[in-house]
Amino acid sequence: MTEPVLDAVDLVQFLGHGAGRVQALKGVSLSLRGGELVLLMGPSGSGKTTLLSVMGCLMTPASGIVRVGGQSIAGTDPEALARIRRDHIGFIFQTYHLFPTLTAEENVRLALDVRGQRSRQAVKAARDVLGMVGLAHKRKSFPLELSGGEQQRVAIARAIVGETQAILADEPTGALDAENGQAIMTLLAQIAKDQSRAVLVVTHDPRILPFADRIVHIEDGRIVNEESGIPAKRVSMS
Repeated sequence: MTEPVLDAVDLVQFLGHGAGRVQALKGVSLSLRGGELVLLMGPSGSGKTTLLSVMGCLMTPASGIVRVGGQSIAGTDPEALARIRRDHIGFIFQTYHLFPTLTAEENVRLALDVRGQRSRQAVKAARDVLGMVGLAHKRKSFPLELSGGEQQRVAIARAIVGETQAILADEPTGALDAENGQAIMTLLAQIAKDQSRAVLVVTHDPRILPFADRIVHIEDGRIVNEESGIPAKRVSMS
């Protein structure tokens, strides 16, 4: 079994202040190993997005341990955390978060620009990964010229172009119809076959259950159940 690419142990986190302060995570532990796609499911307010944010180094937990590539991030300063996110973690959001004034290729290249990679190899890498997600022919298109499914593919390309080990997706099919949602999950499942990468998907959508290697259920800030998926049902993209 491969070592975890992203590991959380006994995470506790609070949200809000004063009388409105709530405990969002209550001792949550979760490991993501290379070569697997994990679904994180639970009702609204269960702690899904908070867990994603803490594991993605966007939020510092009140207590507990987060390890990226086996290394604890405890005590890491904000600048170093930004480097960890940049180099090791790719994010995919329901609302895509693309820059409207940049083309598809430029949006993808942005992930390499922040790493200081502005060479011809970076241009080639952006074009190659757009080809991988089936958008080579749309590389010069702006977001408003793309469908929702195409915009999400650009967002996925941007998340993986830097060869990040952990891909964290927050409701990536939430704004898509069934056909596009199926295509996006097929693509994420293909990415998760890489033994050096793990994909964590926060979702409410039961239609994507067949794509999971593991399904983790969270309620009221605690992991309440974990089960194996049925990856044999996956459909490969042509």
